[in-house]
Formats: sequence, structure tokens, C-alpha cells
Amino acid sequence: MRNLVSKLTLMMMLTAVTVGFGQNKRSLNNYREPSKEGINVFEAPKDTATAEFDGVKVRVGGSSALQFQAIDHENGWVDTDNPDSPWFEQLPLKEIGDNFNLATANLDLDVQLHDGLRMHLRTYLSSRHHPEPYVKGGYIQIDNLNFIQDGLLADLMKNVTVKLGHMENNYGDMHFRRSDNAQALYNPFVGNAIMDAFTTEVGGEVYYQNNGWIAMVGLSNGKLNQAVDRPETTSPSVLAKLGWDKQVNSDLRVRLTGSLYNTAHAARVYLYSADRAGSRYYLVMEDSDASATDNFRSGRFDPGFRNEVTAIMINPFVKYGGLEFFGMFETSTGRAASEFDDNGDPSDRNFTQIMAELLYRFGNNENLYVGGRYNNVSGELAGGTDISINRINFGMGAFLTKNVLAKLEYVSQTYNDFEEGSQYYDGKFNGVVLEAVISF
Repeated sequence: MRNLVSKLTLMMMLTAVTVGFGQNKRSLNNYREPSKEGINVFEAPKDTATAEFDGVKVRVGGSSALQFQAIDHENGWVDTDNPDSPWFEQLPLKEIGDNFNLATANLDLDVQLHDGLRMHLRTYLSSRHHPEPYVKGGYIQIDNLNFIQDGLLADLMKNVTVKLGHMENNYGDMHFRRSDNAQALYNPFVGNAIMDAFTTEVGGEVYYQNNGWIAMVGLSNGKLNQAVDRPETTSPSVLAKLGWDKQVNSDLRVRLTGSLYNTAHAARVYLYSADRAGSRYYLVMEDSDASATDNFRSGRFDPGFRNEVTAIMINPFVKYGGLEFFGMFETSTGRAASEFDDNGDPSDRNFTQIMAELLYRFGNNENLYVGGRYNNVSGELAGGTDISINRINFGMGAFLTKNVLAKLEYVSQTYNDFEEGSQYYDGKFNGVVLEAVISF
């Protein structure tokens, strides 16, 4: 790797010149703040109404993010000492250097339409995959039925929330901590999970929250790209979550949830490939013809469950004082329609993912943090090869205001047991990345 000291020096200089953004004082009822106040908030809070409804209220917000990337990558295909080798430069990787990535930006509209009725809409103004603006998705959130009739089913609705729309599905807790294009303030690191579970589908979710207990059931149409054709290849996706989240005392908070996502069959399952905004770690492990736009999922891994999937995720979260632990255990089983065993029967494959994050937040109002993350994915590729991918992150962050975050991390990722013929054969990348985030 190139001189690490020079990279760190440049990145710390960039951090020092980051400019703060003004504080946003407008808020809505039952709403996750897009600032530092929204960190470690998972589902939208219930019964946080602060004012009576006195007319439609529109909150315009957004975010922007910019990274300086200094990462090296290599695989086992280039034998520079033996030009006569059959593997000599057969699969060369893209040459990458130290520089800035494309700045990304989001635009958020959150509208209080009536007492207990709120709308959210997110537009990606600039993203890695699409330099032009396009809508990510949106939803209606119903916290009471006063917009129909005052007090209607009030005893039930004090614990119930309903979400309807073309929206980010609530599978697992990791998606609440991941970077969503430019909204990277909730993520203490730069990258998301290796097997990044995230999708937007048309559907609805019903929540029940009472005394720390959380239950959710949801149903979607299982489609990322909406269309009315090919009805014979589509079945609904079923979602469920059950958990407990409690502030035990002034120092200790404990949360544990289990989640399910199931698609029995579909023309295309997008659970691990639906993030059309693109990943961080630009162009790592991509071949020489790759472009940042076309190869926008670099650094991530899709297990290839093209037509059916059943995924289960368990997430523990513990915060004691400034010490914070977040974990993930995920098992995912599925197949493509073309996968059969030797007897001609459908042949499912399985992948397992584990993640552990440990952070320590300190300073004035916990404005600083340091920490590490371990992430591992292992399972069987189509064709029968067992592989694994390991990633280690070490990072630090500083909130310059509640709306501005600067992060610095070191990342190392290795690809194990991929066969010759794969660009990931003996592959690895490592380096440092600085990210500046503004969210309001």
C-alpha cells in the first residue's frame, strides 16, 4: 500500500476545512430526525407529538456526502514475473488511485398532512449509478385516525402505526444504520454490509409498539421495478419483525429484534442488489473495462438468489454509557429458477452473514467516536463453490454540529476460495477513506 502517513495527513487536512451547516429547528410528530438526534433511532418513534395540528406543515430537508478514497486492490491473476504464465494479465483489475468520488445528494420532503397522517418522499439528486435526479420512494404514515374522525379507535391506535407506499422495506435493523446514498450520517462507518439487504417495494407494514415490545407484519408486491406484466412469475413478499427495545436505566439501553423476508417466487429478487444509488469503495475489484456508473455495486456481494429467497436477520443492540455494540446474524436461502440438483429437483443454496460493531462515543454530547466493525459472508455459489468474504473496518468520527459529520476509516477486505476464472480469485483491497456528511 502507498504511504499511509501521507494519506492520513491529507484526509485530516480535508476534515479540518469542513464547514458546518446551520441547525434545523423544524420537526414533525413521530419522526426520526435526520441529524445526530436520529442516531440509534430505528422504527419511527410513537407518541412523540409536540403540537396540535394547525394546518399542513412541510419540512424540506436533504443531505450531501463526499468521500476522498485512497484504496489499493489486487487479485491473483496478474503474474508480473512470468509473462508466459497462462494467467498473465488475463483478468487485470481497473487501475485506481487516490482522489475524490462523485458528491451525492438527497432531497427529502416530509409533510404533516393532518393529525396522525404524515407523508415522506426521498429523491436522489445525485448518486453513483444515476447522475440525474430520480425518486427513491415514499410512504404515508398513519399514527392515529383523527383525520377520519376525532378519537376513532384511539385505544388501538395509541400503539399502532401503519405505513403504506413504494418504500424501503423494514427487514432487519441494519438498514436503519446503513448509508442511503447521501444520508450517511446514521452510519458510523463509510461502507454498508457486504451482503447489503435493502429493497424498495410497493406494500404496507403494520406496527404494534407497547412498553418496549415491537411487532411488525408487512406485505409487498415483491417488485423493485413496478409493472403489471408477467403476473405468473410474481408472488408477494412477506415481512415480519419481533423485538424488544428498552431504556433499562439512565445508562443502559438494550434492543433485540428478529426479522423475516420471504419471496416465494419472482421474476427477479432484488433483496441484495436493489440499492440503485450505488455502494462506497468505488471501482474496487472491478475489471479494466469497468466504470463507476455501470459497476456501481463494487465492494458488495450478491448471492445470486434471482427468483426466490427466504432471509432471517437477528440484531442485538446494547448501549451502556458511551459504549455501543451492534450485531447482525443473517441466514439467507434461495435460488435462481435455473438451479436444479442432479435429480432435477429445485436446488436451494444458503449464505450466512455476521457482523459486529463496537463503538465508543465520547466528548461533549458524544460528538466524537472511535470503533471497529467485523463483517463476514460465507456460502455456496451457483455451481457448488463454497466461498467467504471478510471485511474489517477501523474508524473515527466527529460531529462538527448536529448536522455535520466527518468520518475517517481504514478498510480491509479479502475474498477467499473463489475459483480461477473469477475476478475475485485471491482478491483483496485495503486503504483509507474520508467522508464528510451534511444532513438536515
